[in-house]
Amino acid sequence: MPKKSIYKSFDELPIVLNVEDVESVLGIARSSSYNLFRSEEFPSFRVGKRFLVKRDDFLDWMNRKVKESEE
Repeated sequence: MPKKSIYKSFDELPIVLNVEDVESVLGIARSSSYNLFRSEEFPSFRVGKRFLVKRDDFLDWMNRKVKESEE
């Protein structure tokens, strides 16, 4: 079960999010978060073995997904 987000607003998110941050924000399982980071549509990058995503890119991706679901 994913942990409850420690963030109260998107402004509190770190500049760069890791797998655990995305897991918490989206309320998804760790395996789902890793799958998301590995997908071509998600704007992630790697530093060593760590998967990361810039906060602004993550928020843009999330807004696009919301718009797509409304169509």
